[in-house]
Order: sequence, then C-alpha cells, then structure tokens
Amino acid sequence: MGLQEHLLRGIRARRVPTDRLIANVLERGGDDPDGMPVVFVHGNLSSSLVWQDAMLALPGPCRALAVDLRGFGGSDTAPVDATRGVRDFSDDLAEVLLALGVEAPHLVGWDLGGGVAMQYVLDHAVSTLSLVAPVSPYGFGGTAGPEGRRLTEDDAGTGAGGVNPDFVARLAAGDHTEEAPTSPRAVYRTLYVHAGFSSGREDAWLEAMLSTATGEANYPGDSRPSEHWPGFAPGNRGVLNALAPAHFNVSPIVEVEPKPPILWIHGDSDAVVSDASLLDINQLGRLGVAEGWPGEEEAPPQPMVAQTRAVLSRYRERGGAVREVLLPGCGHSPHLEFPEDFLVALLFHLGLH
Repeated sequence: MGLQEHLLRGIRARRVPTDRLIANVLERGGDDPDGMPVVFVHGNLSSSLVWQDAMLALPGPCRALAVDLRGFGGSDTAPVDATRGVRDFSDDLAEVLLALGVEAPHLVGWDLGGGVAMQYVLDHAVSTLSLVAPVSPYGFGGTAGPEGRRLTEDDAGTGAGGVNPDFVARLAAGDHTEEAPTSPRAVYRTLYVHAGFSSGREDAWLEAMLSTATGEANYPGDSRPSEHWPGFAPGNRGVLNALAPAHFNVSPIVEVEPKPPILWIHGDSDAVVSDASLLDINQLGRLGVAEGWPGEEEAPPQPMVAQTRAVLSRYRERGGAVREVLLPGCGHSPHLEFPEDFLVALLFHLGLH
C-alpha cells in the first residue's frame, strides 16, 4: 500500500514544483488560500502522513499544510549536504511556501522537523513556532552540558556511523514485519511511542517511515573513522550527519528579532530526545551496551532536553514568549500518542482556543 492510500477523507496531496525540487504537500480540502497558514514539518524517518489528524482538527479559519522534506514521503529524493546543517531542508521549505503564497507561517516541527523549523526561523519570518519533541538546538549527540560543548573536534560517535545496517536494509526493502528488533515496525513501537501504545493508524505511520530514501546522500548518510571512541565520526552527506554538532547549531535563535512565540511540547518518556537517549552512543556506553566506553568525563550522554530548556530560557530572558508543555507518559510523538492534549496546546498557542 502506498502513501496515497493512507490519506484521510478531507486531506489531499499535490506536487508543488519549485526551483529546488518538486515537493509533496498535504492540504485540507476547502481551506481558504488566504486563511491562517499552519504548516507542519515531519520528523526523521517519517512523512506528512503523521499530521493528518491534527490538520483535520484545526478550526475553519486555518489553512492546514504539511510538507514532505526531500527524501521523505512523496517529495523528490535529492541529496542532503550535511555541511549546511539542515539548511537544504529549510531552504526547500521556504521555496515551497513561496510557491504556495504563504508568508510568515505558524510553523510546527517535530523531531528533525523541529530543527528545520528553528533554522527556518533564523532565516525567515514566522508568526509562531511550535516545537514537538524537537532535536536539541546543538544537534544529536556529541555535546555536553546545557551550553552544548562539543566533546571532540570531529564529533566522534555522531552521525550515520551509529545506525544499525540491518535496520537500513529493512527500511530500504520496505519491511512491514515485526519479526526482528531491527524491523521498522519494531523500531517505531520501541522508540517512537510509549510502551503499550497501540493505534489503528500504525500502518499509515509505518508507511511514512518506509518512504525514507536510503543511502549515503540521504538516510543515514556517510561515515568516516575517528581516533576517538567509538571509532567513527560523521561524514559530509546525509540526514544524520546534518545534525552533527559541527554542522548544526540553531542556538542563535535566542537573538532573532522579532521573536515569535514558542510552544515546546514533549513527553517525559521520550526514548529518542531525552537526557538519556537510547540513540546516543554515549548513553549506550553508560548502560554497558556499547563496549569500550571511556567514561563519563570523556564521553557523557548528551543532555538534550536540558539543552533545549537552556536555549529557550535565554530566549525568554531576551524578551521572547515560551510555553513548555510536558506530557506525562508520552514518548517521542505527542501528536500521535496524545492527539487531544497536543491539539489543546497548539490551539492555545495559536490563539484559537
């Protein structure tokens, strides 16, 4: 079953050509083109399919849009230049919104999409920003302390080298089974949602995951050896390397003027973005899962949530409005696991409650 078969009634997909690529965009049928633009950006290993319920739940004055990033969903598969951080994604988004006639959107970004949204705010005007379990402003892995201090000059232990090759192979093969811990369905259940969560929409969200373009230019990217533990460092291509600390740092968002109001909504049981992330090689070393860990002083786990909180605190100190919503028992996907709580928080943020 393809992406089209998982569209809900009232949602339609269309291909939007730009000078950079042709992007797949979901929109709600009947929305006023001049309505309040609420633009949703999905996370890594995902697509715009995950936003459909939120799009349909928005009140009438809104124009609901969800954009597939390059190499995900129905958008073109174009290479990701990791040395630009996530600017390939945010520049694509800017061109798509220009083609759609959208200015100063109300931007909602999840996971990787949160990083893309923060980069977008550094380069373009937005009306509001909503961060849903976002990547740390200092990237994924390889930094310490709330200030985001880089641990090594080559960001050892971050990027594409840490991904299980069997998972990538199953992803590329379109594996729908749950036969192995490395199957995409098992990874979704283990990392994306809280323990015991189930939904009749799981197949659609799995289809979104399986739409990910794989390879050294996309997911996960290329890797190179390192003299530091655990022996690998990020290359210059691909999605995960775009989040390496040398390439990605959106903490200058604290200096943006004018400052859009920010909503930060996340779960207290997030296994992906947390101060003890199960995808952080240093955390796996601390747990004894990754061999040869040199210890807390040399390779501490990244305090991802603490880093986000520190940056948003500085944003607030400089005059910006920030609201944090922490959902008890929620994993990495507030909009999927607790859609009603997510919608209440989002509508309040948009002034539509």
